[in-house]
Amino acid sequence: MTTIDEKRVYAEKEGSEVVLVATGMGVASVSVSADQIGRFGLAHRCTARDVAARSGEGAVATDDAVVVSRDQDEFEEIGFPDPIAVGYGSGLFAVDSSGTLAEYADGDWVERGCLSDARAIDGDLVAAADGVHRITAGGVEHAGLDDANDVAAADPYAATAEGVFRLGNGWLNELSGDATAVTADGERAHAVVDGALYERTADGWRERLADTDAALVDAAHGDGAVYAITADATLLVDAGDGWRSRNLGLRDVAGIAVP
Repeated sequence: MTTIDEKRVYAEKEGSEVVLVATGMGVASVSVSADQIGRFGLAHRCTARDVAARSGEGAVATDDAVVVSRDQDEFEEIGFPDPIAVGYGSGLFAVDSSGTLAEYADGDWVERGCLSDARAIDGDLVAAADGVHRITAGGVEHAGLDDANDVAAADPYAATAEGVFRLGNGWLNELSGDATAVTADGERAHAVVDGALYERTADGWRERLADTDAALVDAAHGDGAVYAITADATLLVDAGDGWRSRNLGLRDVAGIAVP
């Protein structure tokens, strides 16, 4: 098994990309080229609770503070104690265990609102125990549903204990079951429901991956590839020719993101 080094291990050839995996041992950085899972290592040792990314940047909620990486070299601590979720919208957002939601702007954290038991952030949406909330200029407003585990701002979608919902003329239930994760980029949408990975097609949702050795935790989109991560840190990738996998030898997986 590949040794876990306490340093960043990045893509080594053209056409590859880096996948960030948040775990209880730290943030793992994995080099992937098409469906070939290459070298990996611990980019930042911590207890990682959540991870998010946008082009060229990754952010992690650790047990101490939010850390970011902008140059694919090292993570920098930028404050905000005890974060439980991070996400990118108009800027970088984070919410702490007390429910304070803040945005990182000009080197400081600016409070944007407060909500209880937040679980995930994407775009201007926040998933929480009492449903989906929207971040507005004036604060945070409840936007419907209940028991939301995850949100995807593209379209948008919400993963709840009752299934996957898409916002149209109100929230429309598109897939029933216990939905624990959802990701979308405007063209693709995937969700983890009852432990299986589903993909939205023109004909509705269809199952893409099941029967893994461990429960699926999260999914993410790369450049032409779909990624999934299991609770035992098995990374799966499908770049069009079926699934390839590799176990990273880590524990307490919290999420996955692709800068």
